Amino acid sequence: MLPRLGANYEIELEVTSQPRAAYQTDEYFELELPLAPAVMVGDEVATEGSDIAEDKLEACIRRHLGLSDPTS
Repeated sequence: MLPRLGANYEIELEVTSQPRAAYQTDEYFELELPLAPAVMVGDEVATEGSDIAEDKLEACIRRHLGLSDPTS
């Protein structure tokens, strides 16, 4: 899903993946990042602690890019 959305909207994607235990350390919590799994678009947390539906992620990307909602 991410590579296709990145190509559709010409945005840069960064995926960070670590063992689950790495997200449960004091050091991770001190970073004040969202709970994993999480998706961030710019500074907006699109989802935290769960997966995200493709349409919700696409809407978040469109907001970040200042594009209108295609359903309106």
